[in-house]
Amino acid sequence: MEKTRSTWYSSRLRTEVSFARWGTYGRPVLLFPTAGGDCEECERMLMIRVLTPLIDAGRIKVYSPDSVAGKNWIRDDRSPQQKAWLQNQYDAFVAEELVPAIRSDCRTPDIEIVTAGASIGALNAVASLVRHPDAFALAIGMSGTYNLTGWMDGVHTLDLHYFSPLHFLPQLPEGEQLRRLRTRLAILAVGEGRWDRPGNSWEIASVLGRRGVPNRVDLWGPDHDHDWPTWREMLPKYLAEHS
Repeated sequence: MEKTRSTWYSSRLRTEVSFARWGTYGRPVLLFPTAGGDCEECERMLMIRVLTPLIDAGRIKVYSPDSVAGKNWIRDDRSPQQKAWLQNQYDAFVAEELVPAIRSDCRTPDIEIVTAGASIGALNAVASLVRHPDAFALAIGMSGTYNLTGWMDGVHTLDLHYFSPLHFLPQLPEGEQLRRLRTRLAILAVGEGRWDRPGNSWEIASVLGRRGVPNRVDLWGPDHDHDWPTWREMLPKYLAEHS
């Protein structure tokens, strides 16, 4: 399996960001790390191993960036305003830097991308789909943390509002973004075991559904925890169905 890794300075994020790719051909999959992860977290946690049959068959190529904004949410020395600002900047980084890099690597300027992630990575995946349905066709959110207000200490900023689908999607006016979004799909997979909270997935599903955005909540049962063994079962299944 071919693997590449690159690093560049993002003026939006005001830091260097690393970006890894596994595979040579196939549908591009942008896989977001968990809150504290880097671009190679998915490899260390054996996710790439379970995706190897799809990668080797040329059905998918997997891309993963550092979790710059996610790391910020779990830091105690950042204010809620700073955290929300960086999260919104991270979305711009995805749309304006990662998407063009993926499309250039695929040599297809308008190729549609699958996005996926677990925990806060699921939020990034679903938010990317909702905010940029021109680039993303499918989001696979696993054990998602979709509501960031618990980290905001009661503060509600415009950065949080415009990033969070729970907040901006109910007020999104009719138009091209919503029209295109209604042709996309969000899969919201969640276990019912330790540390998982299915209510988070039902909450975002309700918001999506009220605006006519196709989605489904898949409950994996009480023997599936909020942990990597669960996500290593989920992601190969969904990618096999959609690649």
